Amino acid sequence: MSQQKTLALVAHDHKKAELLAWAGAHREQLVPHRLVATGTTGGLLQDELGLTIHRYKSGPLGGDQQIGALIAEGQLDLLIFFWDPLNPAPHDPDVKALLRLCSVWNVPVACNVSTADLLITSPRFTHPDYQRKVPQFDR
Repeated sequence: MSQQKTLALVAHDHKKAELLAWAGAHREQLVPHRLVATGTTGGLLQDELGLTIHRYKSGPLGGDQQIGALIAEGQLDLLIFFWDPLNPAPHDPDVKALLRLCSVWNVPVACNVSTADLLITSPRFTHPDYQRKVPQFDR
């Protein structure tokens, strides 16, 4: 992995304020990276924190799947996804598929503040010698 990474920031409606607070606390660590997000979350991050974000569609309209495509193509280094386990969403199958792709392709994923804190502050996160092991599947 290069030092500049591609990070996806996603949050369900009841978790958007939590993601905004987390991103604000870690703004300096986020700025050097290419940031992508689902539509509404990306708009909030841009407006509230002045971050440069490539916005995909809203999650229920395909944004989760667009981020999943980045994972499948080897173009995503980290997913911060504050999903809401207490409020089922109509696109729950997309959420499950996104988390599944992170496991399949060995992409680090944080689903809560504690894990996101640990990942973004890990010395391995930006260490130039660290290489995430990408599984090789027979085609």
